[in-house]
Amino acid sequence: MKNIACTLASVLVLTHTASALAQASCSSDGAPQPVVIFERFISADCQACWGDASAPTPSASASVATLDWIVPGKAGDEAPLSAAATNDALARLSALGRKPPTTTDVYVASVDAPMSARLRVAYGQPFNDYLGTGMSLTPARKAPSLTAPAKDLTFHLLLVEAIPAGSDGTAVPRFIVRNMLQGAWSHGDLKASAKGMPPHWMETRSMRIPDGAKVEQLRLVGWVQNTRGQLVAAAQSVCR
Repeated sequence: MKNIACTLASVLVLTHTASALAQASCSSDGAPQPVVIFERFISADCQACWGDASAPTPSASASVATLDWIVPGKAGDEAPLSAAATNDALARLSALGRKPPTTTDVYVASVDAPMSARLRVAYGQPFNDYLGTGMSLTPARKAPSLTAPAKDLTFHLLLVEAIPAGSDGTAVPRFIVRNMLQGAWSHGDLKASAKGMPPHWMETRSMRIPDGAKVEQLRLVGWVQNTRGQLVAAAQSVCR
């Protein structure tokens, strides 16, 4: 049954690059591409960290994608923030070479070449407990380095729940990472587009909506990085 749900959810978003993405209910269309990824890692043991009015926040001077990772704590399921804790947070910390915090840790990364490619993220209507999601990366015509055979890329696609300041005990806006997909694109994965559109990479997946997440507050954040770990593009959806 889950496999059927996954398949149908993916079909709801992407069956063809141009037409289906255009019909998605929530996408990054018209939104500025983030030039900074601002990540807060919060220990699930630290209730005070969640409600801290002086929590680290990004500068408002640039287009930023903010993420809040709730890291499993030593108290396990008894930790005050355990309901939103995810092993994806541990995987992300490991990829960054950082240890799980006891309070809050912050990592900031900049997109090194924001004009070299255009990243697009989108999702469709919920189907049971799943969302059909997709992302596509279109290199700029003057960025041949992205399409060189040696330039393999890694993508990350995150399902994020936006929590307004003053809600659920937080004094600042939060963007909790609820689910994560990651994978790699190689030169051989570059797809030719119809009707004269430029070549692109594309990924379509279904993502499970975790228990307790409010669907109306969900959004997507995605980024792509090269083999050196440099960010080449980022995007976040805007739901209208």
